[in-house]
Amino acid sequence: MRWAPCAAGPTRRTPPVRGLERDGLVTRTLFPTIPPRVDYELTRTGKTLLEPLMALAEWAAEHRVAIQGARARYDEEARKAGRA
Repeated sequence: MRWAPCAAGPTRRTPPVRGLERDGLVTRTLFPTIPPRVDYELTRTGKTLLEPLMALAEWAAEHRVAIQGARARYDEEARKAGRA
């Protein structure tokens, strides 16, 4: 697994990824290069999550507009009530 460049640097990614490693979902291989290189790979157990995660991603995409509308309504009500 390669990480795409993103705003979260390696130190921000490490705790969640270490948790996945601890749970047996990924393996971590450190290469003693300069700069150091770390590769992650899904374990057999981790691969079993791909199907349900893809289903969740599809569900989120299908319901994105409804969720955004619900958030906007909630935020507006919270603002009016002074909770924002």
